[in-house]
Amino acid sequence: MKPSVAAIALGLCVLSAAPSAAVRPGDASIGSVLAKGVGYPVLVRLAHQADPLADGRVLLAFERDGMGGIPLYVREPGQRDWRFTENVTDQAHGGDATWQLRWQPNLYELPRASGPLPAGTVLLAANATGNDAQGRVVTEDLQLYASDDGGHSWRYLSSIIKGGGKPEDKDNHGVWEPNLRVLDDGRLVAWYSSEQHKAEGYNQLLAHKVSSDGGRTWSAEHVDVAIPGGVERPGMAVVERLPDGRYVMSYEDIDGPQNGHVYLKSSRDGLDWGDPADRGTPVQTQAGAWPAASPIVKWLPLGGRDGVIAVLAERAGGGGDPGGRAIYWNNDLGRGPWWEAPAPVQKLTGNIHAGWTQALLLQKDGTLLHLTSSSVPGAPADARANVILEASAPARFDRYEAEDAARHWAVQIDDPTTSDRRKARVAAPPLGRLDFAVHSAADGPRVLRVRWQDLGFATGPVLHIDGRAIAAGDTRDDRDGWRITTFRAPLRAGDHTIAVGGSAHALDIDYLQIDAAGAPASGD
Repeated sequence: MKPSVAAIALGLCVLSAAPSAAVRPGDASIGSVLAKGVGYPVLVRLAHQADPLADGRVLLAFERDGMGGIPLYVREPGQRDWRFTENVTDQAHGGDATWQLRWQPNLYELPRASGPLPAGTVLLAANATGNDAQGRVVTEDLQLYASDDGGHSWRYLSSIIKGGGKPEDKDNHGVWEPNLRVLDDGRLVAWYSSEQHKAEGYNQLLAHKVSSDGGRTWSAEHVDVAIPGGVERPGMAVVERLPDGRYVMSYEDIDGPQNGHVYLKSSRDGLDWGDPADRGTPVQTQAGAWPAASPIVKWLPLGGRDGVIAVLAERAGGGGDPGGRAIYWNNDLGRGPWWEAPAPVQKLTGNIHAGWTQALLLQKDGTLLHLTSSSVPGAPADARANVILEASAPARFDRYEAEDAARHWAVQIDDPTTSDRRKARVAAPPLGRLDFAVHSAADGPRVLRVRWQDLGFATGPVLHIDGRAIAAGDTRDDRDGWRITTFRAPLRAGDHTIAVGGSAHALDIDYLQIDAAGAPASGD
């Protein structure tokens, strides 16, 4: 008998975490069903292959229920359709029916050689589990596999670390969630979550090991994030490289002060992440919304030299969408506040594995390819019925949602007619206003558009940049009773406070959009 998905979720993620948000009446998913899958999708687009025709191939892996291995899908260059190729299975315990490669896959292509592995080698790290006679998971093995032919075939390289114990037991010593990256000098690093330090006062911590021979052997463990007290469970580390050379790590802090809050830590060399007890920088909007649980971080080369850091998570707190259907973004290398944008896939929740990690890829046409798991309407609580959804949409990092701004005599209200299903209702002057702390990547003239509607009394938006009033331009009607007013002003590179309020009476504000002068107005 296989262990239940519910029991696994309890052991891996939380002992007292808040439940996943229920599906709300009228909610509908957005995205195409790619396959049946519990969660944990991961993508890699090949770019360093010896055969240049293979560059652009995208590999996809995720978790399925059962003991069939890790499913691998391929999308060939220039195509949109996915093709199932194989289930990657446990080679280290080949023939043993109690073992299988099952959970938390991570795909990574080497951009440079690592030991004997040449650039272009594709690596797959995943959690192989061993069952007892009753089919219950009792041991784990974070295994590493390599492909020399762009993902067509795989060979076992090594075990990164092994753990034990039933996931649902409080005193288990499990290891979970491998994440790979090669350093500039060719050394390979594997980060993971560990429950092997409970006796030292750490319920779960994040650590890494280093390999100097392409993943065949591994160094001693080095601890990166560890919160004392025996309660908090930092987990699910994902590491990305920033254009200033730093490495950034996202992780969840389960059972922390704000349960599941996503934090970022940075490192100059990818190895030293500072004091392990320092949680790092919380990802949070000015208004206090924060992503929670199962995060990923992705750097996107958009909008200027520093690009955009994007964070996605399973759910949110502090007034954020509890269904986790937003991308949190920051265009100042993680400094300052974060903003929300609707994710291309709009998943359904209902079980803890819906949105259990996500995958994001900037495509050549400038759109974002997004994949995550979603529950299904007929059985939202059953993670075994989950599906993997995919969708592509334009990158929406020019729009500042009103509900994310600092509020003065203003309140957030749900509204399905808005761009992110929420708005801010702002009191009449001189009391009410929203302050948008924005970062401009470059000097230049800007067109600022405010989407708003009155509450039955004539009014309009008033806008100030760093305390300077900006004259309103034209106003046009938009759908669902909304209106859009245009302002024009130069912005220098750097940080600004843009205040928006009403001219005479209270009003609702959907968003502030900032475009370069001459750029066409982008749609809703």
